[in-house]
Amino acid sequence: MITRPHELSRRSLLKSVACGFGSLALAGLQNTSAQTSSLFAKPSLFPQRAKRVIFIFMAGGPSHVDTFDYKPELFAKDNKAIDFVGVRTNTFGKASKRELMKPLWDFKQHGQCGKHVSTLFPHIAKHVDDIAFVHSMHTEGVAHGPSTLFMHTGATNLVRPSMGSWISYGLGTENQNLPAFVTISPSSSKGGPRNYGNAFLPSIHQGTALGRAGNVNGAKISNVENAMLSESQKKNRFDFLQELNNVQSSAYSNDDELEATIENYELAWRMQMEAPELTDLSKESKATKSIYGIEEKHTDDFGKQCLLARRMVERGVRFVSVNYSDESANPRWDQHGNMPKHADHARATDKPVAGLLQDLKARGLLEDTLVWWGGEFGRTPFSQGKDGRDHNPRGFTVFLAGGGIKPGISYGATDEIGGIAVDNRVHMHDLHATILHALGLDHEELTYRYSGRDFRLTDVAGRVVHDLFS
Repeated sequence: MITRPHELSRRSLLKSVACGFGSLALAGLQNTSAQTSSLFAKPSLFPQRAKRVIFIFMAGGPSHVDTFDYKPELFAKDNKAIDFVGVRTNTFGKASKRELMKPLWDFKQHGQCGKHVSTLFPHIAKHVDDIAFVHSMHTEGVAHGPSTLFMHTGATNLVRPSMGSWISYGLGTENQNLPAFVTISPSSSKGGPRNYGNAFLPSIHQGTALGRAGNVNGAKISNVENAMLSESQKKNRFDFLQELNNVQSSAYSNDDELEATIENYELAWRMQMEAPELTDLSKESKATKSIYGIEEKHTDDFGKQCLLARRMVERGVRFVSVNYSDESANPRWDQHGNMPKHADHARATDKPVAGLLQDLKARGLLEDTLVWWGGEFGRTPFSQGKDGRDHNPRGFTVFLAGGGIKPGISYGATDEIGGIAVDNRVHMHDLHATILHALGLDHEELTYRYSGRDFRLTDVAGRVVHDLFS
């Protein structure tokens, strides 16, 4: 378990202040509170390659064989029936004949590394020399809900802290005026709030949600500003609340939830200074907005999400989740039929993601910001219906960039048709362990004791994929 004996707890501070927070000046609150908060920046266990993470979530499971995992055999064996072992209920472990379906888009080589990329992603293709593609992913769960939850929390059906919450708990934030963990336009389904929840970790580590799934316009941190009160009136109210909190904390000195509530009040106060400006894109240049596809029909919404993510990591937010999702029964990339629909989703996300990589690199942020792109699983190489593909948790692709990740590589492989991860297999627990490692955290040491047991993001599994680092 990670322990830091030098840390001064909130409870200790409260006991040491004779007159309560009502006597503290705002400057004192900003300085002292920041040093005692659970969110203050904490040292890593070993040198960091990355200081922060942007997770770009492609909800629904994009087809790896139609995007980044080039399989010539699929073109050669189109419509050939083969035995495929099922993973669904009533088909699990059973072999049946399925017809292979070739990719619906051509692949072309790009960059000095010669990476094959589908014509679906012409903009991301320009950045392949900065990207590490992991082609050997496999995961738990076959339905969207369990697999999405597993991707975010390391568990398929239990209430566990999300990855962003674990990172907030382990490292705190680089900016005391903003949350450590923000999720942009999250869906209320397929795990919903559990995908950014703190579970049994202190509530200060819960993700702050901005916007609604599929619509980031007008997104802001709720209830930060109160136009009806002056600054002095707001401070007087805050001081009074802190005096009450001091009384409560003295009476209930072992109440961790109360201590977390006090910290949340203080964070809310500090956010008034910085949060409103954070979500205001009006001062961004036209040129910057252009590279994200903002004010273009198909890319405006997701472009704004990606630009918000850059603004957040630039200001010290530790973990930002960007969600290409909606509230439908079948998430966006979930084409059981009508695979051509993938073209719409690629058009909406390709330019914004490429713009984010370009912008981060130009600002010197990509060096210590880890970008992670991926869905909860992949899709099968055989057809479902006329032109669809089923879920495939046994082999799929994600990509990583920045944060000390080795650029311009393809790691691991699925079999010749893209059905199963066979070479240098990477489980989702392994990916989580690797990302934590990039941040200077040991996935086996980052634990929290709850109900008599030490919990961690990777449960009792996971290994660091050291070959992914430069």
